[in-house]
Amino acid sequence: MTEFRIRAATVADAHACREIYRPYIENSTLTFEYDVPTLYEVERRIASALDSHTWLVAESAGAIAGYANAKDFSSREAYQWSCETGIYLSPDFHGRGLGRALYQSLLDHLAAQGFRIAVGRIAVPNDPSIALHEALGFETSGTLRSIGWKLDAWIDVVLMQKDLAPGMAHPPTLQSPAES
Repeated sequence: MTEFRIRAATVADAHACREIYRPYIENSTLTFEYDVPTLYEVERRIASALDSHTWLVAESAGAIAGYANAKDFSSREAYQWSCETGIYLSPDFHGRGLGRALYQSLLDHLAAQGFRIAVGRIAVPNDPSIALHEALGFETSGTLRSIGWKLDAWIDVVLMQKDLAPGMAHPPTLQSPAES
């Protein structure tokens, strides 16, 4: 089994994260972005996530093998305890347990920060992602039919959510990733 180290991302990881993300944009419907973001844009996304949510990378033999991150679910204030999550792995690392370990670490960090709900938006078909989310305790909350157009097809999106703080009566003050 390959050994991995999971750590907080830095803006210095932007190039590696961009290259992991590139084939998902260019060759699949698993993300609805059409264009590979600039290096500056990925740096900005990492910095933003590190300021308010979490962005983790997994390293194997000194190279970035994948990343998982969270961002606002919505900009409306009442949603501030909910976040949207994402995970992308280098194709060389699929099926090795990295996705589950990396995603679980992300969820643990988000719970420690005070987030209540994590939401995954999964363009389907994508059985491996659905299975990963189910294995981590996510439940399907709905399907958005033909919501996105990419690669000459209308794509459905399954919404899955996980309660990170069952029984939370009142929302806590959210902590930054550095504080959690």
